[in-house]
Amino acid sequence: MTRQIRFNAFDMNCVAHQASGMWRHPRDRSREYNTIKYWTDLAQLLESGTFDGLFIADVLGTYDVYGGTNEAALRNGAQVPVNDPILLASAMAAVTENLGFGITAGTAFEHPYPFARRLSTLDHLTNGRIGWNVVTGYLPSAARNMGAEDQMEHDERYDHADEYLEVLYKLWEGSWEDDAVIEDREAGIFTDPSKVHEIGHHGKWFDVPGIHISEPSPQRTPVIYQAGASPRGVAFAAGNAEAIFVGAPSTEVLAKTVKRIRDGLEAAGRDRYDAKIYTLLTIVTGATEEEALAKKAEYDQYASTEGALVFTSGWMGVDLSTYDWDEPLGNVKSNAIQSTLQHLQEEADLGREWTVGDLARKNAIGGLGPTIVGSGEQIADELQRWQEEADVDGFNLAYAVAHETWEDVIKYVIPVLRERGIYPTEYVPGTLRHKLSGEGDRVKSTHRAAQYKYNA
Repeated sequence: MTRQIRFNAFDMNCVAHQASGMWRHPRDRSREYNTIKYWTDLAQLLESGTFDGLFIADVLGTYDVYGGTNEAALRNGAQVPVNDPILLASAMAAVTENLGFGITAGTAFEHPYPFARRLSTLDHLTNGRIGWNVVTGYLPSAARNMGAEDQMEHDERYDHADEYLEVLYKLWEGSWEDDAVIEDREAGIFTDPSKVHEIGHHGKWFDVPGIHISEPSPQRTPVIYQAGASPRGVAFAAGNAEAIFVGAPSTEVLAKTVKRIRDGLEAAGRDRYDAKIYTLLTIVTGATEEEALAKKAEYDQYASTEGALVFTSGWMGVDLSTYDWDEPLGNVKSNAIQSTLQHLQEEADLGREWTVGDLARKNAIGGLGPTIVGSGEQIADELQRWQEEADVDGFNLAYAVAHETWEDVIKYVIPVLRERGIYPTEYVPGTLRHKLSGEGDRVKSTHRAAQYKYNA
């Protein structure tokens, strides 16, 4: 069977997600982020394009590395103000039947016991279409507002997250047996108490002795998403993730990341393709190449380069406000910047050194991910090349203009992919997990959660 290209949409419950400043564009709808209609319209649009799901990012702090304050972030609407992503899912589920919802939530600042109930509730209300993007947190401002001086050390955050997921898996998989709810009207018994079990968890960070207070949902454990690409992050993903989000500036860089993840999945006793891998991408397209290039030029007039540097400073941990606009990136003292510089030079030779200003213009639309511009045919060619050269399953599509970017992909790109037989024409029935894997609603026996099933 021909390998299919898969799409997720990438958004956030805020004004400026990846493309800073685009809220000023007259056709952009991101200012409506705090309305139900923005999200229900988006969900219906994505389902019309047979997208796997909508992946909603989140932060619980502000970007304050740039200039040492959050003033530039506030000025540009750079992921602030930002609302809770979890509350969006049930409204979108009510107007769709198949679209999945990947909700970002961190392990650092909420106890797993109430969180387990929240996701079980959403899995019930969506009929099994919920995924959870597990993040350990990276903004120091979030830690300070939760009473800590800073985030935990990088690897310790993953150790903490390992136990967090252990508690959740015990609650979701092991507390209630499948036939615990009997609904015996004559005997007056709703749940058989002998089939509901306390989990008795006593660990380094958490004590959770009791039962899960929600009955089993369609998937029990929601589909686990993950986005860490560090060695510790890959190890975490290898045991837990069923969908993995990555980003890279070129197919050469991406192929190395994908191979490292697939090797990690095998090392964890799973199949190399047990997790779907999506790479970050922004598409600007139109009926012709000329139309697409004109659209990109129009978008560039609204993009905020200061907002781009706010994001880049936060992502890379270096205050780019202290450097002149024409400062060569080679002079910026940051390992992350130097790694990015190497990738940028491989991607595009400017005939001179890349500068801080070049980086701002590059990241103003699409963030750290590539932006590709062209007709539907040209975009389809490029997507196929990325899949073939890097072994990715699909693409996590950020927007330049909401919802126009995704409307254009559905109008100009998806028909070409379908003509080539490499994009789905309809959804597979069932839960989000079954849509992604084709192997049922529950976690596979090789997934880490399976060991916590009752009597496993």
